[in-house]
Amino acid sequence: MHGARPLARFRTDADPAHGSYPLPADGLCLSTFLLVRPPGRPREVLCGRVDPAGPWGAAAALDPERLRSLGERWVLPASQLLFFEGPQEGARRVAREQLGRDDLPLEPPQVYSEAYRRNADARDPHWDLHFVVAATWPGGSLEASRGRLWRELRFVEVGATPPAAFGRGHADVLALAGLAPGGRVP
Repeated sequence: MHGARPLARFRTDADPAHGSYPLPADGLCLSTFLLVRPPGRPREVLCGRVDPAGPWGAAAALDPERLRSLGERWVLPASQLLFFEGPQEGARRVAREQLGRDDLPLEPPQVYSEAYRRNADARDPHWDLHFVVAATWPGGSLEASRGRLWRELRFVEVGATPPAAFGRGHADVLALAGLAPGGRVP
């Protein structure tokens, strides 16, 4: 091996000589996504269209500009983790806050990682760690779950929906989880 090999050990007082590094210049996000399916319909996933008047800043760090950019596109129930919150705790919080469900049976998280440059001038890429938590919707109406965050909640057939119909990179998250939008679902 040639040169230093930077490991993902981050500190505010980074010292590469001692194995610690600063955060990537374009940031690092730790997020949890719910992959909720209706019983017996594995090709469908619960997605929503956000209500821009809802408290999305607190629920998922969506500022007004990001809310506008979503328009009519679908997103998964999701959020960045709170400081020192575990992925399973974050998934329970998303189920409670975004879906009004304390009883959603959650599977252990699957972890996916991707790094990408938001623009060609970026010194470092942005790095995302996705904790994808599967669940089966226990029944009942989705309408009761809409609350003050969603204009619409629906089970969307992912393979029949084009990637551009999903907002905020959620098509990429679905593909990482093995559900390719606009393509065949395994």
